[in-house]
Amino acid sequence: MIVSDVAIKKRTTVFVIVFMVVLFGVYNYITLPRELDPDIEVPFIVVTTSYTGVSPADIENNVTVPLEKKLKSLRDVKEIRSVSSEGNSNITIEFMPDIDIDDALQKVRDKVDQAKPDLPDDADDSVVSEINLSEFPIMIINVAGEIGLVRLKAIADELEDEIESIPGVLDAVVIGGLEREIRIEPDPGRLAAYEIPITELLALIDSENADVAAGSIDLPEAKFQVRIPGEFSSPKEAENLILMMRNGNPVYLTDVATIRDTFKDPESYSRINGRESVALSISIRSGENVY
Repeated sequence: MIVSDVAIKKRTTVFVIVFMVVLFGVYNYITLPRELDPDIEVPFIVVTTSYTGVSPADIENNVTVPLEKKLKSLRDVKEIRSVSSEGNSNITIEFMPDIDIDDALQKVRDKVDQAKPDLPDDADDSVVSEINLSEFPIMIINVAGEIGLVRLKAIADELEDEIESIPGVLDAVVIGGLEREIRIEPDPGRLAAYEIPITELLALIDSENADVAAGSIDLPEAKFQVRIPGEFSSPKEAENLILMMRNGNPVYLTDVATIRDTFKDPESYSRINGRESVALSISIRSGENVY
């Protein structure tokens, strides 16, 4: 008896089986995650240590070498690479493919802790992190135009909020643009003339440039938290700040410092076809469907 004869005689059973296979296939096609860049676990761990203002040679001798001595005793390590630059030490550890990345992270942290006594006291704590491909951006959106970087940054900030509200989006980071800053530049000569320590000036500015909690208001139908806004929003607010009284006359902040309404020093730049622009770097959550 051949298979075709059995299929004809049991055609109801065959139809049910085919229907179940098709139904199962359609269900898996709909629910199966589809990613252009699947979440792949790579056995790379990076140890980063900052030591501001130190030359690459000193970083190599005082930070990188002591850490490498401890890390070389790790098992299942394929390769250790290090880069020592001004103020920064970066060590990349590549493990064998079958290693458990969580176990490797813990072992690396233990070795870094063992190396702490050999590191300079004023160096920053080492940061141990894994390379996670899911954190890499899946899309870069550029915003360009002849309206200036300030306006482009404002448009990008609005887009950032809209994009981050999309289900599956982990983060949207704005790259480039100018951010407003009220800059206070103390004059050392004037501070010395008024006998005002720079630490006292900084503490006063910090205390005045802050929102203050003022308790709460209890009403029969609701309870409201009260805050008094105190952050500087314009240079004039900082100019009217009184530092002290001297011979019955107030000493203003403008008497010992120059106040400018300017922009923060840019930490990143974005270009599209050679023109200034503002970019949005978009990342998705691990396991989310990019389509």
